[in-house]
Amino acid sequence: MERLYQYLSYFLATHPGARRLIIGYSGGLDSHVLLHGLATRRHLWTGQSLEAIYIDHGLQAASAAWGEHCAHICHDLNVPYRVLQVDARSTSGESPEAAARHARYAAFAAELAPDSVLLTAHHCDDQAETLLLQLLRGAGPHGLAAMPAATQLGQGWLLRPFLDIDHAELLAYACTHNLHWIEDTSNTDISFDRNYLRHQVLPRLRERWPAANRALARSARLCAETAAWLDAEAAADLARAAADRPDCLAISALHELGEVRQRNLLRYWLRQCGLPIPNAQHLQHILSDALAAAVDRNPCIRWPGAEIRRYRDRLYAMQPLKPHNASQRFTWQAGNQGWPPLDVPGVGYLELRKTEGKGLRSEALTGGLLIVGFRQGGERFRPVGRAHSQALKKLLQQAGIPPWERERLPLIYLPSTPTLSGELGESGPLLAVVGLGTAADAAVGPGEAGWYPIKV
Repeated sequence: MERLYQYLSYFLATHPGARRLIIGYSGGLDSHVLLHGLATRRHLWTGQSLEAIYIDHGLQAASAAWGEHCAHICHDLNVPYRVLQVDARSTSGESPEAAARHARYAAFAAELAPDSVLLTAHHCDDQAETLLLQLLRGAGPHGLAAMPAATQLGQGWLLRPFLDIDHAELLAYACTHNLHWIEDTSNTDISFDRNYLRHQVLPRLRERWPAANRALARSARLCAETAAWLDAEAAADLARAAADRPDCLAISALHELGEVRQRNLLRYWLRQCGLPIPNAQHLQHILSDALAAAVDRNPCIRWPGAEIRRYRDRLYAMQPLKPHNASQRFTWQAGNQGWPPLDVPGVGYLELRKTEGKGLRSEALTGGLLIVGFRQGGERFRPVGRAHSQALKKLLQQAGIPPWERERLPLIYLPSTPTLSGELGESGPLLAVVGLGTAADAAVGPGEAGWYPIKV
């Protein structure tokens, strides 16, 4: 039993700034042991608060009753307790387990401040199952690293102090302390991949190799070391291939790398962008269809949750673009406190920020009303620094703005005279193109206060 306390003490000592300890409590045996171990020795962690959170996925009829059981246990241990409801319904192509996991961790992440840690009771058996699942999926070193013992989550940290402890040790602790836990019957359903490995595969492996769990967990640690080394190499390559924005890579720099380093860099870059990693087939399409394309081609490679596009010497990574209606127009009206942000669907929020030496003169905005629209074709514009107006299409090309972004750039106009019905008619003068600049005729001079439009 002392070993459990030693692991808990070690992990908390590695995060001395943690003042708020949150236990992911499901009511099952493993998380009950974690809760009990922390609650009964909380005097050892002075200056740190302890609480438990139960995630109700709403997928089983008994989930509310389980939450009530957790509440009673926490009350007996004098541990503050909350329930978080999540929508764990799976989307097309997503497994129910993955949907529940994503919903659960998203809810936990939203709870974590910089001084907070989430503790979960994943153990050595769980690590072995995760490694086998990843191996059967054909994962590389990052996937085979399985679950990290410590990783950032939200603004805080996720700690798994029991990864080197077998489930049998947790069961022994629970029996010694006469704990009462929930038995989720779905955990015996072998139609789920993890349950199949847990009940059908791993027991057979342990019959032949009794230390299979620990051997697999050791392999996961070695893969984690390899993954960390690959990330360090990719970070160095990213520093050389980085462009003027984080979602963009210089193709000329990518061509200087061998194919293995290109793949490693692309995976690392996409993770940094918060995008899902493509499978081997899609990754090969990026190399053969995007990197090898002619400079005047703009290929797009898509996979669930992400896409990569090429424009000139750049690769751009992004979430899939949503359909865009360029005929939309919006009115933007000033209030008593200035110009409130304008929500432009599919684009984001526009703001007029007070600036000095750039932006629009206050006199250009005295009507307190603007029109926001998009390119229709044929627009001309004279931004600051230009002697004459030019076709907006040409200005956007000269600025290197990718084609898919041009059609989504908000154009800010003065309104023309209202129609007899009181509705706005055709737009008046073009004051600004967000992301390109403001009109020279309406711009402030050096040192003058102005209003600069940005997208946030």
